[in-house]
Parts: sequence; structure tokens; C-alpha cells
Amino acid sequence: MSATALFRHVAKRCLYAHVRRISLFRSQHLSSNVENGEQKREEETESTLVCNPSAYYQRPATRSSTVGRSETEEDLSCNLPLNPVFRQQRSPYSISASRRLSSTKNAQAVSTPNATKKPSVNNDPRAFQRCRPEYHNMTHDPSQRSSTVDLNEALLVLHKVTVQKGNMAPSEVAKFLSKLSQIPQEQTAVVKGDKRFNALLRYTVEILQNFTTPQLLDALRAFVNLGLPQSSSILGLYETEFCHRASEMELHQLLLAADCWRCLGRVVPQYLERLYDNMSRNFNQMGVPELVQLLYIIGEGRRCPDTLVQPIESLLMRHLYQLKPEELGAVCLGLFKSQRSLSERATRRLMDRALAVVEDMSDFAIVNVMKLMRFSYLDHLPWLEAMGSEVPRRAPKMEVQGLMHVVLACSALHYRDDRILLAVAERLPNVANQCRSKDAAKLLWAFGTLGVLPKQCANFYSCLTAILRERQTEFQRYPEHLLTGLLGLAFAGLLPEDLLRLALNEEFVNRACNNQELELKKDLFTLDGTVVLELPASTVPRLSLAIREEVTKLLWDFAQSDICQKPEVLEAEDVLRNLLGGEMFVHKHMILPHMRSIDLEVHLDRNDQPVPVSSGTCQENLTSQNVDARISGVTITDDLLAQLTNTRKTPVQASNQSLPKIHRAEAVRERESIFNVGIDLTDDLLMMLTKSRKRSPHLDNSNPSIQRLAVQVTHRNHYCYRTEQLLGLHALKRRQLALAGYRVVELPHWEWFPLLRRSHAEKLAYMHCKIFSCSDSKN
Repeated sequence: MSATALFRHVAKRCLYAHVRRISLFRSQHLSSNVENGEQKREEETESTLVCNPSAYYQRPATRSSTVGRSETEEDLSCNLPLNPVFRQQRSPYSISASRRLSSTKNAQAVSTPNATKKPSVNNDPRAFQRCRPEYHNMTHDPSQRSSTVDLNEALLVLHKVTVQKGNMAPSEVAKFLSKLSQIPQEQTAVVKGDKRFNALLRYTVEILQNFTTPQLLDALRAFVNLGLPQSSSILGLYETEFCHRASEMELHQLLLAADCWRCLGRVVPQYLERLYDNMSRNFNQMGVPELVQLLYIIGEGRRCPDTLVQPIESLLMRHLYQLKPEELGAVCLGLFKSQRSLSERATRRLMDRALAVVEDMSDFAIVNVMKLMRFSYLDHLPWLEAMGSEVPRRAPKMEVQGLMHVVLACSALHYRDDRILLAVAERLPNVANQCRSKDAAKLLWAFGTLGVLPKQCANFYSCLTAILRERQTEFQRYPEHLLTGLLGLAFAGLLPEDLLRLALNEEFVNRACNNQELELKKDLFTLDGTVVLELPASTVPRLSLAIREEVTKLLWDFAQSDICQKPEVLEAEDVLRNLLGGEMFVHKHMILPHMRSIDLEVHLDRNDQPVPVSSGTCQENLTSQNVDARISGVTITDDLLAQLTNTRKTPVQASNQSLPKIHRAEAVRERESIFNVGIDLTDDLLMMLTKSRKRSPHLDNSNPSIQRLAVQVTHRNHYCYRTEQLLGLHALKRRQLALAGYRVVELPHWEWFPLLRRSHAEKLAYMHCKIFSCSDSKN
């Protein structure tokens, strides 16, 4: 037997033994992998927005056409006043389906693409790289790797490494690595487990500085094809070398290296910083492929430096009409993941371009456009109207994540289109087994926020509630998903006691409150108050008094500095005081603190006469205050009233209000001699005192004749976009105010805001109509 034949025989025996060991190892660990499979799927967090190609389906492209507006914006507005661009401001009053607080950690989060499974061209998040041949020079596609070397040849290469140890030139090392990277994917484990391969890697480090940049890039490509572990210390040394050379590398070399690091799944913040620093001198060389690839890299790195935003926007607008459908999707996803907004004008132009090619876009690209709209809060009505046609047509073949992102974008924009929502609801039961707790929670949240009731899609709610029950183990790591889902269900009027009991038990509450990355106490508080009002006989546990007081104070402190000071609220409060006769008849506070908003509370007796609102009756009042009224610049307090009427009063806590200066004075008219103290009296003051004597000095909550009114100054963000339908949280509050015995008097923004510019008399007339006319208050 020749030496070569003997060598091949020995190599085959070694390979056979190695494969047997791998098979045995896999069989021993199969059961544990299956048990932990669902948990591993959840390892992408709220802000690590991982692209899952299998979650999106693209129908075969048949033709190219431009989608026009099927309805005008005026038709869609339902004859309501047109709103400007829809942009929300976050506050403690708003509830979000995503509650991440820490951006530093999330900025470094990168998902590892599956290099072993070749994705469908239509479902691949990197499919845009095959739109043009120019991408070949700046990207690496692991799915296109050629397997031209068999295992025997690879073992021969490793044998040469042993023979030539210490005498290999950098070009030879690069050639050996390239050769080894061409073996079939299923045999790479044999090579990586060989000691001679590890020796080759160590040797490359010794001569790292002697590599030319193209040789260094060839080595990095080989590591991608071989699937080198992202945690390998060897890769760390290569990253350092690339950082040193970044300033000398060409534009395509910089982008190629970044793409290879992405394919390896390794986080390389230092290299990306060098890449971004060097982009400024390369912008004049950038065409469409370079721009789109840069945005892809920026998105996967989860950060875009401030210095790049304006140049990127300028280039994007310059090349906008050259972008192909999948490139548009990649641009939107890159901007979304990096949490960077373009200017409103640029974003609208980007949406216009996407609308023109919407029929040729994959589902994945369409979802990416929706993600950017969700982040930008952009009300591009023609695109949204087009989704009313596209989503129902595509939904039957879409998977869970794609559907979830579509409706989540609709809920973020407060845009309700039953064509979209009901198509998604019809599809969901067929793919429910693919739902993570995250998907189920956000779907419930979106539908509840937009006010889709169970009677419209009963199977949808029951199906996703069952998913939450099945995925309870995931809540130990992701408590926010349970709270998001329960809030969505509560908005829709569904309160599953078993899940509420899970969310409000002491162990879960402690875990949620101790989470350093999330703010969940307000969500727990909302659920706790909901249980008290809507399930009074339930055995669901309550939050501790300490947590309730802590969150109430947090919300009230913010309300005093922000919501209570809004001009529309101050004006409503002032008009109400003038209408009813003083400050004592209007109390601005949080009637239901867990609902995160304020109201103007008013009490009327059986004859529709105002009754002073005692601060003692306000359940959230943290400190007792004196009831007072300001009329004509004079402050009427309990002490002053006692002096004016010569009556004793029960001592109360000193008021923060300053008392008016009292002095001896001679009566000018007969009516003033009633009082034995000197104070300048006015007609308004006497009217107030007269009215006060006719009205009950204190509110008796047990008296059924007392009408309790909650006057609400609403904002356009309280409603579905351009409709009069309240969003989930605000509809929930209305329902609970009724349960608490209040009649809601709404000052809708489309009526009240225009009145702010009108006369005081008109405001009084409007407020009188709202408070005292039942028929008008319902209209």
C-alpha cells in the first residue's frame, strides 16, 4: 500500500470515529435541547429586534404598478378636523408595549444569523444584497459558499500545516484557510475540532501584522464559512488588527469587514466606531449599494452617530428613486433598528417611494416600512390605506412575527382599519403554535388599544389567552409580556383571573419591580386598580400599600408639573369655577390614580345645584387641604368664613394659601353692617357667601342624591386616529369611572380647543350645556 493510500485510509478511520462521537453526543443531549427550545426562542429581547426570515412570506411578484389613493384623506377623516403629523410624547400616563429603559446595553445587542440554513431568496433579510452585482464587492454571502474541497483534501491541508510549521508565508496561510473554508458545511465540525486547525489559527495571530488587507479579509471570510464561534479569542485579535487598519482601508473593504463580522454574529463596537469615523471621507464615493449596505450595518449595530445622520439623509434623498423594493425595506429596517429618525419631509418622501413599489415588495420589506412608521409616528395615510388592501391579501400566508409587527404599528399610530385587523385575527389561530409570549402579548395589546371587541373576533382573544397560559414559564424571564397581554385583555373587557392572580402574586410583583431595565410598577398598579373595581368579589391578590402610594405619588408629581398646567386644562378649570361659583366646587385630581390621568371633579345635588367637593372624599389625596375659592382677587378660607359669620370652626391643618388682609372698617351700606370685621366686600363675594350658605358644606358619599361628575379635557391622542373612538386605556377609564359612580362629562378636543380662542361668555355657555344638559352631554 502506497504512503498516500495509507494516509487516506487512516484519515477515513479517524473521521468515522469522530462522527460516531458526535452522533453519541447529540443523542445524549437531544431531550434537553427540545425542552429548552422554546426558552431559547425568547432570547431576543424587546429592543433586540431580530429579523426572522421565516416569519415573513412573499407572494411571487407578478407585475409592477403604482398604487394610488383609493380614498382621499378627506374621506378617511370622517369629517373630523384634520390633525397634524401624529407624534406622541411619552409620559407616565402613557402605556407602551415596549418598556425598555436602558439603551447602552441594547445598543450592543446583535443577533446571530443562521449560517447553516440557506434562507429563501424571498424571505432573506439580506436579500437586498442580491439586487445588484455591486454588492458582491462589499458583502459576504455564506449561503453562496462553494463546496469544492472534500474532507480528505482538507486533512491533507492540515497535514501540510504540521509539516511547514513556522515556515509559512502569509499568502500560504491565507490560501490554506480559504481552501479549508470550501469543505461541505456538515464537515466543518471535523476541521474545527482538529488540533492542527487550532495550531493554524494560533500561527495566523503570530503573523497577523504581516497580512495584507485583502489577505486579512480572505481569512475573515474563511472564518464565516467555517462558522468560527463568535466568542473565539482569535476573533478578538483580528478585530483589533482591523481597527488599526481602518483608516487605511478602502470603502468597500470597510463595509466587507463589517458584513463578515455581522455574519459571524460577533459584536464589534470598536471596529464600527472606526468604520463610522472613516465614512465622512468616503461619502463622495457612495452610490446606492454602498448607502444601503451602510444603513444595514448601522441597523445591525443598533447605533448611528449624530455626525452621519444628515449626510445619510442627503444621500438617501438624492438616490431615492433608484432604490429597489427590497433596498427600501432594508433602509427602513436600518433606520428603525438604529432608532434614528429622518426629517419629516424625508420620511414622507421615503414612504411615497415605498407606496409606488408596494406590490413588488416582499412581506418582509413591507413590515420594515411599518416598523419605521411606528418609530417615527408618521401618519402617511396613502400608505396606510394601501395596507388595507395589501395585508388582507398577504395575511393568509404570513407568519406570526410579520402579523404582529403590522398590527403593532397600527396601534402605535392609533390607526384602526378593520380590514387589516380582522384579516390578522382570522389568520392567527392557524399559526398560534408559533407564538411566543411576546407575540401573543403584543397582539393582544394592539387589538385592545384599537378597541377591537371580542364579539368581532372571539377566536382571536381566546386563542392568544390560551397561549399566555401555555407560556407561563417565559414570564419568569420576561415579566413585561404578561403585563402587556393582560392590559390588552383589560382594554377589551376580558379579565382572566388566573393570569391576574399570577401577575399580582407577591413573588411575581417582586421580580417585576426589581427589574433594572424595565419600569413595570405603573402597569401593575393599573391592573391592581382594575381588579378592585371590576372584580370586587375576586380573590386576586392586591399590591402592597407601599407600592400603591409610591406609584400614586410618582404620577401625581408629574401631573402637577405637566398635565395640570396645560392651557386647555387650566382654562376648563377656570370656566367651571366661574360657572359653579368658586374654587370649592371644582377639584382637579386623579379620581382613579391607576388610570394615570386627571379629571375635574364636580358634585351636584338633586336640584343640579353645585355642592362643594370635600378633599376628604378624594381617594388619592395624600395631604389634607382646606377648601377655598378665589373670587375677585380675595381668597375665601375656612378661617375667614368663621370670622365673617362669627361662628366657631373645627381646627384644621393650616392652608398653604395666604389670608387676605383684614382691617377695621366702617360700614358703608346697611348690608355690610352684618359683619363685625372690616373687609372690602364685593357683589361677587356676597353672592358666593349666599350661595355657600344654601349648599351643603360637606359631601356625603352615602347620599344617593349627590351626582358625581368627572369632567375630562380630552386630547387627540385619546382617540383612534381621526375618529371619535376612544383608545383602550381611555375606554377602560370611562368604564371604571361609571363603576365608581361617576358620570363622565367629556370636553372633546375638536370642540373645546377651538373655543379656547373664543370669548369667555361662549365658553361659559358651552360648559353650562355640558354640565347641566344631559342630552347635550351625550352628543
